[in-house]
Amino acid sequence: MIEVGMVGSVGVIRLNRPKALNALNLEMVRALTEVLKHWEDDPSVVGIVLRGSARPGEDAANFCAGGDIRFMHSAALSGDLRLDDFFTEEYALDHMLHSYPKPIVAWMEGIVMGGGMGMAQGASLRVVTERAHLAMPETRIGLFPDVAAGYFLSRCPGRVGEYLGVCGKGIAAAEALAWGLADAYSPAHELDPWLESLAQKPPSTDAGFLRRARAMLSLADQSGMKPSVLLAERERIDRYFAHNTVAEILSSLATDDSEWARQTIHHMAGNSPLMMCVTLEQIRRARAMSLSQVFRMERDMVRHCFGLRKGRQSETVEGIRALVVDKDHQPMWNPGSTLEVSAEMVQVFFESPWPQWRHPLRDLS
Repeated sequence: MIEVGMVGSVGVIRLNRPKALNALNLEMVRALTEVLKHWEDDPSVVGIVLRGSARPGEDAANFCAGGDIRFMHSAALSGDLRLDDFFTEEYALDHMLHSYPKPIVAWMEGIVMGGGMGMAQGASLRVVTERAHLAMPETRIGLFPDVAAGYFLSRCPGRVGEYLGVCGKGIAAAEALAWGLADAYSPAHELDPWLESLAQKPPSTDAGFLRRARAMLSLADQSGMKPSVLLAERERIDRYFAHNTVAEILSSLATDDSEWARQTIHHMAGNSPLMMCVTLEQIRRARAMSLSQVFRMERDMVRHCFGLRKGRQSETVEGIRALVVDKDHQPMWNPGSTLEVSAEMVQVFFESPWPQWRHPLRDLS
C-alpha cells in the first residue's frame, strides 16, 4: 500500500492505494512509521519526498484523501478496537513528521484532504501543483478537522482557519500559498524531472537537500496556476467568521447578498451543526496550544466522536453512512440546527476520557 525507493540520496515514499484515493488505513500508517524510523538514522538518506499515485486512466496523482472512513464506520458499529489504534498511531505518525530530523517534501497533487493534510502540513517543504485540491471537510461527515488541524488552521491568517474548518470547503494552489498551507508551487509534470535533477548532483547534507529543492522549485513556471476568486473574499471571511458562535456566523452571512455568502450558507447547511460548533471551539482553543497539546486534545475529541453516542447514534457514524455508505446524502443530524447546540454539548468533547498518565499520546513532546 506504499512503495518505497531511492532517487540518489533522496528517499521517496509513494502512497499506493489509488482506487481509494490513497486513503490511509492502519497498515499504511504502520508501514510509513516503520520506514521513517529506519531512515531517521540512515546517513545515506539526506531528504524524503512523500507523493501519491493516480487511479488507472487518470493523470492526477492524488496525494491522499484522508483516513479510511468506510473502515471507521464498520469498526464503530462492530466495536473493532483497531479504530482506537488507527487514530493513536496516525496522530503519532503526523507528530513524527512535524518533528522529523531530516527534511521532508510533501508533493500535494490532486486530492489532499483530512489525513493527507495531516501528513503534508508536517513536512519541511509543502509543494502544491495546478491540480491540488486541499480541504478539511470533516464536518460534512459529523467529525471535526483532526490530525492537528486545530494547530495548522488556527495559524492561518485572520479567520481563515475558522472558515476552512467549520465550512470545510476546498482550496487550490493560490489560496494554499497565500494562507500559509503551502510553501512552493510546481507544475505537476515537473516532479520526476525535479527528482532526477536532485539525483544527478546529490546533496550531501540535509540542509543542502532542502536548499536545492527550494531553489529549483523557485524557478517553476507558475502560468498554469489558476487565479483565485476566493482570496478576494478575505475581508468577508474575517468579518463573518470572527463571531462567537456558528449560529451568529450564519445569521451574519444571511445579511450579505453576495454569491460567496449564499454559497457558504448553502454548503454549511449540509454539515453537522454540532460538529461545526465543536470545530469552532477547537480552532480557537488551539491558537494558544503547542503542537503536542493539540494532538492530545484532538485524540480526546475523536474518542468522544465514537464514544459519547454509541454505534448508529454517533454523529460521525451517521455522517459517513449518509455520504459514503448509503449515499442518500440525508444525514439525520442531532441536533438538527446550530440554534439547538448548547455550550454543554460542545464542552464535553474537550474533557479527556483518560487521566494524564494513561493518555495514549502522553509521550509526545
